[in-house]
Amino acid sequence: MSKKRSNLQIAQEQAESIIQKTNDKIEELGKYTSNLYTALNDIQQLFDKIRNVPSQKHLEYKKLKEVRLIWKQQVEKIQSDYKSAVAKNAGKGVTGVGAGVAVAALGPTAAMGIATTFGLASTGTAISTLSGAAATNAALAWLGGGALAAGGGGMAAGNAFLALAGPVGWAIAGIALLGSGLLLWKTKSDQNRLENIFTLISKRDKKSYELAIVELNERISRIKNESVKLNDAIKKIESFGVDYNQMTEAQQYELGAYVNLMSASTQLLVNPILGLQPKYNEEDFSKFISEGNGKANEDLSSSHKDLIIALSNLLYKIKLDDKDKKLLWKSFKKNKKFLSSMNISKKEFDDIILDIVCEALYFKLC
Repeated sequence: MSKKRSNLQIAQEQAESIIQKTNDKIEELGKYTSNLYTALNDIQQLFDKIRNVPSQKHLEYKKLKEVRLIWKQQVEKIQSDYKSAVAKNAGKGVTGVGAGVAVAALGPTAAMGIATTFGLASTGTAISTLSGAAATNAALAWLGGGALAAGGGGMAAGNAFLALAGPVGWAIAGIALLGSGLLLWKTKSDQNRLENIFTLISKRDKKSYELAIVELNERISRIKNESVKLNDAIKKIESFGVDYNQMTEAQQYELGAYVNLMSASTQLLVNPILGLQPKYNEEDFSKFISEGNGKANEDLSSSHKDLIIALSNLLYKIKLDDKDKKLLWKSFKKNKKFLSSMNISKKEFDDIILDIVCEALYFKLC
């Protein structure tokens, strides 16, 4: 007779299921994004051949070209960083089907899906799967979720993965959580409390991913429509000739409309899926330090910024009482892999850190 599954296991299985659907949708987005990128390049090449284009229009589509170049470089960076991280882990003896499958799956179109999903920051640096502690849950699911959920090499998947969201990935890995000893306590009531916290996290994430899938579907639909318009525009432009001054007024007007189309299409390429952005980011942290109660513990907060941001994402909209905070603190403090991934020693992991996290979240949400 099989053992009855706990509420935590059920909630996390549901979260894992919706995360897999999200990942599949991200890969589907990548396929359509690839088509869009090709169409944008094709129309750009036609524009580049046209002489005597007014300087303002010329400047507009040159800027769009630069934005797409940065995006493409990010796609390549995601691929190379991921392969490097996996190779590094392999050298440490970290093995498992999860890691191997993930590498095989991370082809150009999958990387395009990830680059579009997580977008470009204003600096041109992607808020992507490998960009630091403020990365989002789905990114960790993409890169480490499979191995993590299987209780395999996920927890040892290297700082490149765990530093991006710390224990957020644990929320989708009930087996790994229980196996790590994180929830194994002497009293049943303590264990029930911890299981309840992670059950709430899983339910929250499930809702978040369901909404993200709606947004991903909408983005795919819009990209399909824009790709059709771009391909129609390519056929029209090919018939206009290569000298702007020789075109009719109607053709010149139409060419201007196609620059606007390129602009809208480029935004679909580089703008992130908002539902999969971090719930708590570096900007939130900076505001907390400069305007909120974070001033009181500025030195401690600044030295452990990545940890505080990661825990703030994990505990976003999760209500905790003092007993909950104490149990969580003890759990994290006992977990060597967690401490290592967050680059903090057992001694440094003071219980005030969870108080700071709760204050930081209160400041953001109040």
